[in-house]
Amino acid sequence: MEKNRREFIKILGSVAALSFVPGMLYASQKSDDSKIRLTILSTNDQHSRLEPFPANDKKYANQGGYAQRAALINSIRQEEDNVLLLDAGDIFQGTPFFNIYGGELEFKLMSKMGYDASTIGNHEFDNGLNGLSKASVHAKFPFICSNYDFSDTIMKDKTIPYKIIEKGELKIGIIGIGVKLDGLVSSKSYGDTKYLDPIEKANEYAKLLKEKSCDFIICLSHLGVDYPSEENKIGDVEFVSKTRNIDYLIGGHTHTFMEAPMEVKNLDGKLVKISHSGWGGLRVGRLDLEFDSKKNLAYEPTYTLKKVKKQA
Repeated sequence: MEKNRREFIKILGSVAALSFVPGMLYASQKSDDSKIRLTILSTNDQHSRLEPFPANDKKYANQGGYAQRAALINSIRQEEDNVLLLDAGDIFQGTPFFNIYGGELEFKLMSKMGYDASTIGNHEFDNGLNGLSKASVHAKFPFICSNYDFSDTIMKDKTIPYKIIEKGELKIGIIGIGVKLDGLVSSKSYGDTKYLDPIEKANEYAKLLKEKSCDFIICLSHLGVDYPSEENKIGDVEFVSKTRNIDYLIGGHTHTFMEAPMEVKNLDGKLVKISHSGWGGLRVGRLDLEFDSKKNLAYEPTYTLKKVKKQA
């Protein structure tokens, strides 16, 4: 216990030292002042990996860790004016830090890093609704849940169905879609949480965001990529094909590393990008967009999957 506490203090100090300070002025990389740049950074399925994977790990030696991620995010914020930082759920569960502190540390550190929003994954229910509620007070960012109804639970009013974030001259709309809990999570853990149809709610709120003049609409999804052989189980591919008005989907749940986004046609025949960044805080997805003076995309967005590793 004492060792874990000391380790957390060290990590907290590292993240605090590297965290973005609101109001700092950074050099812009914009080559044309008439264009508006937006950088979207994303993570998913962090699973309480506060520290890097150990040096003797056969696959991910010295990779990951909250301090290393903070350094990467901070370096990108020094280069770009408009940066959005989002998470697609399963922040909890996977190391003793969660077992001992119940998610408090994860939320505190993500707040230090300046996350703009997250959705809720199935592992956020591992300590029950009381545990999630208790930990949530340490998050200085909103939880966006468009298809979970918490109105009859202790989590009432602690999530929002959508959010509009302004970055520069752009209005970015965000919705959040969660996986079906029945059969995946103990009924005691999610209690009276109501699972609502993800396609219906996504179309409802994406349409609302479009009507509110959002320039770009993002879905944070914890559905998983695809389940072609499993009936009555919806993944991101099917979800996108049955929705409209969403411009970009950031996914999680299946721990999928995507070096480049998938593209799936929505109900209107528009190609929508889907990206997943693996798991364990090992990667940060980065989508760079540029809009013209009329808020239309000026060129095809570029995507990179950034490795989080200890600096040499």
